[in-house]
Amino acid sequence: MLIVGVDEAGRGPLAGPVVAAAVILCERGIDGLDDSKKLSAKRRAELDIEIKAHCRWGVGEASVAEIDAINILQATFLAMTRAVEALGCDPHEILVDGNRLPRWRYRARAIVGGDALHPCISAASIVAKQHRDRFMVAAARDFPGFGWERNMGYATPEHLTALRLHGPTPLHRTSFAPVAQRQLI
Repeated sequence: MLIVGVDEAGRGPLAGPVVAAAVILCERGIDGLDDSKKLSAKRRAELDIEIKAHCRWGVGEASVAEIDAINILQATFLAMTRAVEALGCDPHEILVDGNRLPRWRYRARAIVGGDALHPCISAASIVAKQHRDRFMVAAARDFPGFGWERNMGYATPEHLTALRLHGPTPLHRTSFAPVAQRQLI
């Protein structure tokens, strides 16, 4: 029976895509899985490699333009759908971290705190976070001064100061208040 765990990374930041991952755990499982936020960066990176080497996984993104056009919740659902479709198979059931589900043809359950309860969701949490973090570290090289290699696009004082000084980049979500307010000044 194919059970898929799904989680997202990047709903709250002011910049960058929202990323979702879908994971079908390998039969032997992966030791040490937990909510990605509870793991060190080093441990997350190690688990990401192990998950990708032994499990079936898919990643989906929704771009900044999609976030601004359809809102962050719908963009998150779009990224989740893309992640599940990237698996290339029809799952028997999908377990999603959170309290809401996309409108899917699949059988699915939303589980609050699921990334700490179900290893397949924990694995998806890790893959999504690692994917998005790599994106933001690369973006920091193209847009220096915002501190994205440290804050991953979240509204830290450093990021907000840079936004005030330099204005938004093409990777900023103009539908998010701090970015929209900056554009009105």
